[in-house]
Amino acid sequence: MDTNILIVDDDKEIRKLISVYLENEGFQTQMAEDAVEALRLLENKEFDLIILDIMMPKMDGIEACMKIRQERNMPIIMLSARSEDMDKIQGLASGADDYLSKPFNPLELIARVKSQLRRYKKYNTNTDSNKRLIEIGDLNVNTDTRQVWVRQTEVRLTPKEFDILELLARNKGIVMSVQKIYEAVWKEDFFKSDNTVMVHITKIREKIEEDPKRPIYIKTVWGVGYKI
Repeated sequence: MDTNILIVDDDKEIRKLISVYLENEGFQTQMAEDAVEALRLLENKEFDLIILDIMMPKMDGIEACMKIRQERNMPIIMLSARSEDMDKIQGLASGADDYLSKPFNPLELIARVKSQLRRYKKYNTNTDSNKRLIEIGDLNVNTDTRQVWVRQTEVRLTPKEFDILELLARNKGIVMSVQKIYEAVWKEDFFKSDNTVMVHITKIREKIEEDPKRPIYIKTVWGVGYKI
């Protein structure tokens, strides 16, 4: 099966360079000159990985990454002409899987692409909606019996807490907005001032996290929502 990679960069020469190296490794590539074009392509075609520049006109890579993560779970590698730590932190916090500063060695980029694809294919099977048992590290969720174990110790969740955890676990790596979580679990329209989801997330963390203030399972993506 072909592996399709989307290259998003406003620099034509960089797009072409990355494409040549990837296609020499047997990958299929498609290019977009900005994030707006990339989002349009994603509506009509499935990609296995995205290489996304941060500094672009119209929409920067941080905003684009957050939008992509609301719907899709494929690996995202971000590129930046700047090497400041804050760029890296913002990129990873927005949902990126890896980060590379320009100028970069194309061979290092290829190595990172292969690594992310291997990791994705290995762990993405855990989010198969047909699986009865979802395993994420030491967290185990049985969707048939509605039981949860953390480090082999059973944890008791309320029905709504379980529904939220199951929703996030089935969509591992995807950022779910508060509105999407609320409407999926409560089956009602969401009101912006409602903090019901936040309260339930806090209670779930108290039960499954060793340190609820430093969660390792349910992550907050500021301004967007939550993800496992």
